[in-house]
Amino acid sequence: MLNRRHIRVKVMQSIFAMHQTQSDRIDSQEKFLENSLRVLHDLYLLMLSALIEVHKTEERFLEKSAQKHLATAAEKNPNKRFIENPILIALSESTDLNKQIAERKLNNWDLHSDYINLMLTELKSTNVYQNYMSLETVDFEAHKDLVAFLFADIVVPNDKVYEYLEDFKMTWADDFPVVNTHILKELKALKPTVVTNGFKVSKLYKMQEDESFGVELFRKTILNEKQFYKFYENKTPNWDIDRIAEVDVILLNMAICELTKFPSIPVKVTLNEYVEIAKEYSTPNSSKFINGVLDALVQEFKTSNQLPKTGRGLL
Repeated sequence: MLNRRHIRVKVMQSIFAMHQTQSDRIDSQEKFLENSLRVLHDLYLLMLSALIEVHKTEERFLEKSAQKHLATAAEKNPNKRFIENPILIALSESTDLNKQIAERKLNNWDLHSDYINLMLTELKSTNVYQNYMSLETVDFEAHKDLVAFLFADIVVPNDKVYEYLEDFKMTWADDFPVVNTHILKELKALKPTVVTNGFKVSKLYKMQEDESFGVELFRKTILNEKQFYKFYENKTPNWDIDRIAEVDVILLNMAICELTKFPSIPVKVTLNEYVEIAKEYSTPNSSKFINGVLDALVQEFKTSNQLPKTGRGLL
């Protein structure tokens, strides 16, 4: 789930925070980085649990309505298609998902059920929901489309939910696109076997080595900043180093760190990643500036045999 670009962004933010506080406590900032990566998985679990709670809330509502003293015929025999949605049931009954939610003590929606009620009310007012409920027959794909719509068009765009979660964990602001995109792909890729085999929670890291990549990149960049600066101090003749955006300096240092101290990462991957991160997180001219400096450095490193690339890094 957690891709390397997002890990790089987290490292960049941690280094920036360390610079801003003028702290030299690497261990402390390293723990903050590790935690910010770990709690991204909490956001993933929490967003999935929102679907579970919407489902449970409607189920409880129908049960209470049917038990009313003067319940109508419609209340006694309600349309149960939504609460019998096999995907929502698979999520609700997932041992894996419920275990992790409990272990991480993610009871946010129990404490803020008003957000769940808002989402359920909005869903039931849509044509998509009403059409789904009125279909004569429904196959697995129709059930899946409804759940994907609930997530993508009701849960994710809810401003109040977004503001609440952003306030709850400040590091989640940059995590929403990664988590939400992953969940939506996950929902759309579900097969009927999920009903019998149960829903399985995604792992935080795609590969085992990704778990140590962020901390290693952070530590090696911090410990070698002065050395890395010397590589490009004479390659920015039109830029006073004090005028270069601090984020650009951090990205250059991180990129040089990857080029010289991570043999398995291909040069092209490093160049592309930091240019793209600069486009999103720095000034309008930063990507061109970083691309130019790194291109010059790569040529120099190749000439002086300072690109210790092996295995996949040679690609």
